[in-house]
This record gives sequence, C-alpha cells and structure tokens, in this order.
Amino acid sequence: MAMTMTQKILAAHAGLEEVKAGQLIMADLDGVLGNDITTPVAIQEFEKANFDTVFDKEKIDIVLDHFVPNKDIKAAKQSKACREFCQKHQIKNFFDVGKMGIEHALLPEQGIVTAGDCIIGADSHTCTYGALGAFSTGVGSTDMAAGMATGKAWFKVPEAIKVVLKGSLPHRVSGKDVILHLIGMIGVDGALYRSLEFTGEGVLSLSMDDRLCICNMAIEAGAKNGIFPVDDVTLEYLDGRSQRNWKVYEADEDAYYIKTIEIDLSSLEPTVAYPHLPENTHLAKEGEAIEIDQVVIGSCTNGRLEDMEAAYEILNGHLVKEGVRVIIIPATMQIYKECIRRGYTEAFIDAGCVVSTPTCGPCLGGYMGILADHERCISTTNRNFVGRMGDTTSEVYLASPYTAAASALTGHITDPRKV
Repeated sequence: MAMTMTQKILAAHAGLEEVKAGQLIMADLDGVLGNDITTPVAIQEFEKANFDTVFDKEKIDIVLDHFVPNKDIKAAKQSKACREFCQKHQIKNFFDVGKMGIEHALLPEQGIVTAGDCIIGADSHTCTYGALGAFSTGVGSTDMAAGMATGKAWFKVPEAIKVVLKGSLPHRVSGKDVILHLIGMIGVDGALYRSLEFTGEGVLSLSMDDRLCICNMAIEAGAKNGIFPVDDVTLEYLDGRSQRNWKVYEADEDAYYIKTIEIDLSSLEPTVAYPHLPENTHLAKEGEAIEIDQVVIGSCTNGRLEDMEAAYEILNGHLVKEGVRVIIIPATMQIYKECIRRGYTEAFIDAGCVVSTPTCGPCLGGYMGILADHERCISTTNRNFVGRMGDTTSEVYLASPYTAAASALTGHITDPRKV
C-alpha cells in the first residue's frame, strides 16, 4: 500500500509494515517535550497515575521559556516544579534561565530532534520539527505525562494534503508570507487533523529557517502536522548538529492525498493576517492606513537568526517611528549571542528598540509587551485571536520580520519593499 511521508514514519514507529488514514495506532516516541506552563500539569498527572520513573531520561525535553525569567510568584512555582522533577529524574535536556531558548527554536538548534523522529510536545506548535523531516505534533499535558512514563502515544493516522511549491521567493518575502498565504487560501480549519506535506522544486529554494516557520504554523490551519522532504538543505543542517542518527522517509509516488494545492513562490508578496484569525490575510501594501502602537519581532515562529538578519536589514541606521514600541526577542541564547557578535543588538538599540533574552512572553499575552485597550501590534508571532496579547479590544496583525520592521519605521503597516 502506498503511503505518505507522515504515514511511513508512523508505521515505522508503530512496528507496522503499513498504516492507512483513520487507523488508530500506538507509536514509540523519540522525544517528549514540555515547557514551564504545561509540564507542571503533566507532572501532577504523572504522579496521580503513580508513575515513579520516566521511560528514558535522554528523550524527555523540558524547556522553561514562557515566563522566564519568572514574571510572578505563580510562574516561579511552575518553574520550581519543573526543576525539582528534572533533578529527581535526572532529565538530560533541561533548559533553565541562562541556557534556555524558545523551545521550538532551541530543540532543532541543539540537534535534539532529527529527521525520521516521532515527537510529541505539550505545546501546539510542536509541529515545527516537520521542517527536519520528522513527525511532530502537539498534545495535552495528560498525554505528555503518559509519554514520559511509557515512551508511547496513540495517534489516529491523518489524511494528507499535498502542497506543491514552485519557483522561489522574491526579495523581502519569506517563509512567513508562504504560510500566511496558505492559511488565507484554505482557512484555519482547512487542514483539520490532516498532514500538510510540502513538496515540489520550490522546496529547495527555502532555507531551514523558512521551513521551520512554515511547519510551526501548520497548526494554524488545523493540521495535525506539517512536514518537508529531507533534502540537501536538511542534511546540511543536521550534519554535525544532530545528536542521534537520522532516518530519511520518502512518500511513495502514488501515495494518496485528499487534496493537492499549488503555490508559485515567485508570485507571493508580503502578507499580513488581520485580526482576529490567521486566515484573515491581506497584502501588506493594502494596510498603509492602519497605524500601530507596538512591534514584536521574535517567538517560536520568527525568532531565528535569519529573522534577526531581516530586522537588521530594515532597521540598521534608522530610527523607529516616535510613539511606536519595538520589542525584539532572539529565540535562543545562541542566537542572542550571535546578534551581539554581529552588531545587530547595538543597531536595534540605536534604532530605539528593546532587546530581550529568549521568552515567549508577549506572544501569549504573558508579559514583555502586553497591549492596552484599543492598541494595535504588528507581530511575527503565530496567533492573533481576541485578547491574545492583552486587552480584548486590542488588535494583533501577523507578519514577517521584514514587514514588522518596516512598519516600525513608518508607524503603520508597510510593505517592506518600499523602505
């Protein structure tokens, strides 16, 4: 039976020769991920079930990234619970203040996830690792607890949508514009519990940072996961980085897809998702009448080095518009340090920006950039629901780092090709 890339990975981890869409399976896990918000709940469930050991102390990854350094007493207690659990069970991959990063940027950077893996994480954007040719998906804290104890998780094998990419991206158009364009086409439920499998000659023109961004937001179309083929770009990224041997899975030529979507990358333009859904997309050039109060460049979607490069390209030597607050958050300590080494950090500060150590803070309306009533923010994050970053009357506009940085200079939504 012909299978998609996702189906092949799931079959292998379930010990089956083949699987088909809709089939329920139990699969072995290569990694179980949690953060400072979801892990404490998983720990409670772990202990409630009377589990006393983890299945593999090297395959559990705990990253404190949402509220660190801790913003209040509750956050401090959550982090403390994670620290004590990791110390008790000798968890190898535990990332605390000083060495942490935003989880979905940190794990690929550190080589903790690799091609062919089956990964679950108690965070919806765990689907990011499909960029490396892995099956990865978000789960609840109870499933995380079971995964930590047993090393297994159950899945319903998803149907697949084939996304054929052609051409290459124009100047100042990035992976964020690709995924916003796709979500605008199919809607936030357009891939509900399906696998988004990206293919076509256009894939080769996308950097790893572009692919990580695209897979990160697969969940915003309702997808179970997003996944890219393993090619030279992938192998170059993994070589010397991956902590384990990887395995390459390829979709069969006659694999069945519920739908095929074609996107000509060369035709794309800078795109912005207006409130209050990622599917509400418009071209950046159409938003010049929309004034903004705040800009956020960072997150698990767009806090990687290429995103910092894009912001630097726009902001270097300029000043942000008076009255606009600009917050820039490199996604890992390694990226943060590289920004300092390259002079990006100084340029950002000289432009009038604030630069933070890694945190998810503003993305989920936690801290480091909460919006007041009726304020508007253009952000490189992944969600713009009502009240996502603050007051329920505030508005979040999703965009690429290029577009966000350009808008910081003008004070309104701006096509980055115009600055």
